[in-house]
Amino acid sequence: MRKSNYDKSPFIPMEGELTKGWEDICQTLRQEAEAKRLCVIECYQGVYIEEVKQAVTRMGFDTVIKADDLFKTEEEIRRMTQPWVTDDRLFGRRAPFTYADFLDPHKVEQARQTIGHAPGTVLVYGHGGFEVAPDAGLIVYIDMARWEIQLRSRRHAIDGLGIHNREEEASRHYKRGYFVDWNVCDHLKKRLLPIADFWMDTHTPDHPKMITGNTLRRGLVKAAGRPFRVVPFFDPAPWGGQWMKQVCGLDPSQSNYGWCFDCVPEENSLYLQVEGERFEMPSNNLVFYQTRRLLGAPVESRFGQDFPIRFDFLDTMGGGNLSLQVHPTTQYIRDTFGIYYTQDESYYLLDAEPEATVFLGLKTGVCPQKMIDELNRAQETGEAFDVEKFVNKWPAKKHDHYLIPNGTVHCSGAGAMVLEISATPSIFTFKLYDWGRMGLDGHPRPINIGHGANVIQWERQTELIRRYFVNAVQPIATGDGWREERTGLHENEFIETRRHWFTKPVTHPAGTGVNVLNLIEGEEAVVESPTDAFPPFTVHYAETFIIPAAAGAYTIRPCGQSEGKECGTIKAYVRFKE
Repeated sequence: MRKSNYDKSPFIPMEGELTKGWEDICQTLRQEAEAKRLCVIECYQGVYIEEVKQAVTRMGFDTVIKADDLFKTEEEIRRMTQPWVTDDRLFGRRAPFTYADFLDPHKVEQARQTIGHAPGTVLVYGHGGFEVAPDAGLIVYIDMARWEIQLRSRRHAIDGLGIHNREEEASRHYKRGYFVDWNVCDHLKKRLLPIADFWMDTHTPDHPKMITGNTLRRGLVKAAGRPFRVVPFFDPAPWGGQWMKQVCGLDPSQSNYGWCFDCVPEENSLYLQVEGERFEMPSNNLVFYQTRRLLGAPVESRFGQDFPIRFDFLDTMGGGNLSLQVHPTTQYIRDTFGIYYTQDESYYLLDAEPEATVFLGLKTGVCPQKMIDELNRAQETGEAFDVEKFVNKWPAKKHDHYLIPNGTVHCSGAGAMVLEISATPSIFTFKLYDWGRMGLDGHPRPINIGHGANVIQWERQTELIRRYFVNAVQPIATGDGWREERTGLHENEFIETRRHWFTKPVTHPAGTGVNVLNLIEGEEAVVESPTDAFPPFTVHYAETFIIPAAAGAYTIRPCGQSEGKECGTIKAYVRFKE
């Protein structure tokens, strides 16, 4: 394997104002509040509210109200949210709540009377603070990326909105966040992004950073007009491998790394570098604040404020098979979970061991009932399920591309380094069989044969898969030092992928929507604007990068160690008319 030059902490440099440390932040906010009287410090779910409380005591406000104390009772909130959270270990249904549904109207009215009659300065802080005091003269927002929220829930360090559930398993925390809490927080955040006076980063406990709202907004505008990368995160898995340790420069003492989210704006962070400090926030802020410039008008019209393309890594080199799985059909995900589009995907092989395989599609003549019966038997008895009796096992090599529209049974086998290119919905994987192993928490991983049986497309059998789903590569165009190929996706999927091989600059015309790319071959390449719309942007092997719609046309050429050598990219974008 090659020596790593993969950048694990990409950032967007910019001019602006940054304050760090609670002492200086408290002093700044106190000074600002003198002229404004009423201040709100709003918090995303997952923020350590006790840390904020301790800081608040040093700010010297005359009257302090904790918004969390104004919530309905925990019993009321659990009863209200239960139909949406459900008893299922993984799946719920997307809820329509806002903070107004969580707050007790009587307590809020009393708090507003207190605010109206209180002398001196007043602070309302915590979850839903702005809902309590929408006329605040000073607005501060403490943000939190979902990946950090997940880490905190694994440590049993945080609760959900209005309930005490920190001792629950992490999967249930994620479920409540995904279906309820994060929707509530995002609904309010979208209102505050254009007007907040300050934005805070408390991802590192007791080391807060704060930028002005104007600095935040200038940074998001800048990001939406140039190539950028989100901050990748890596995670072990029961099937995890060893490839990413070396290629991405990860901690060699860890037993494995199975996942990397390299472009999932709902989950990843975005770094702004301000005054030499990296300021962290959810990359979804960019989607919310610069929707049209980032996505393009046609993509926005179709997906709203959802970033529809996901790139992630699945490493089984030196590891094991992924779980045998299937994703829901579009109608099923709408009817069952309240999500309006589903997780179509594909596997692009960045690398592979000699015996690597991909399981994809059903064997010719499979009897649906017999397969479901044997899956259930394996689940109930612990006996092995004979995967190869029912599912095709394809040999896999570097740069193969396997197309996986919803309803297709699939999984990566051992020995593969997969770049997964898919639609964004992130938890809707119906596991059918997991090879009899335990999760990293020591418990069996959830199996969803019932859901899976409802969505498997049984006609997707050997010959159909061979013809339309495995390496359906078509030459598109050639030029001086470059060639372009179409590698997918399937006609049922909304994502188009194009692969470019190049030894010289290759031009990518301005399109109508956002592009997501990965450097699949070569050590380095540089992305440039023919009109100098953005500064040159260097990418390295295996890095995923985003080209916003507003960036316009761009070129990519080998640079540095790749000068004179062939490089390759794979590009994904939303397909409209070809």
